[in-house]
Amino acid sequence: MERRKFLGALTAASLEIAVDGFLTELVRAQNSAQAAKNPQSSKTSKSPENSTIVLVHAAWADGSCWGNVIVPLQQHGFQVMCAPIPMTSLSDDAAALSRALERTSGPVVLVGHAYSGAAIATTREDRVKSLVYITALAPDEGETVAKVFYHDEASPEQPKMVPDSHNLVWMPEDAFRRALAHKASADQASIAAAVQRPIAVQCIQEPAPKPAWKTKPTWYLVAEEDRMINPKTQRFMADRMGAKVRPHPVDHTPMYADPKVVIEVILEAARESLSR
Repeated sequence: MERRKFLGALTAASLEIAVDGFLTELVRAQNSAQAAKNPQSSKTSKSPENSTIVLVHAAWADGSCWGNVIVPLQQHGFQVMCAPIPMTSLSDDAAALSRALERTSGPVVLVGHAYSGAAIATTREDRVKSLVYITALAPDEGETVAKVFYHDEASPEQPKMVPDSHNLVWMPEDAFRRALAHKASADQASIAAAVQRPIAVQCIQEPAPKPAWKTKPTWYLVAEEDRMINPKTQRFMADRMGAKVRPHPVDHTPMYADPKVVIEVILEAARESLSR
């Protein structure tokens, strides 16, 4: 009797294991089929191993300006880093960016906003596979940031930027609502003003070295409603770089009011350049 109970229990357990195994394989097969239909659903299909998106902030900002962009990029399988730059000179910023890149491994997509477009172009790192300009400045060799910034007439809303006694330029608080982030919420503009960091005059007066955009594939998000950098200037720089231009009706800081368009441009660059 005891032997019969034991055998019955063993048979039931074996059946349960077999059923569980069958269900596991069924789910695995369904997942594989779904991944084949929709590669974007799988992390490994979205990004090469160890690939990193490096985001570089602009003047009057820090890494927190990318807050709406970081997690969505991570959800696509990328490692994400916000590289801090001191904004004391273009050379200092280039050195700081180089140190940040040393902390990565594998291929990199380098993204710059506004002033940091000049900084990302200084890279000599072969692992950087593409550059993404988010309404960013792109001086050519020997040019200064100031020269390209003032290439076309300024918007009436562009604030006057005067250095203080330390040769640092701060942005008036109301300028964030008026020119830098006029399409963002009032709260977001207030936060951006509160966390701003100044930029040294030397950053915009130092001639740029030979830019990396001459040899690396480049994308450019043109902000058609930008009140800081004239959209005409943006198109001039993008055309000169031979960049893939992606215009959108956004302001100078689209990562605040419309981060989706920023993410789309970065992902496009990643898909096309990291697969090479």
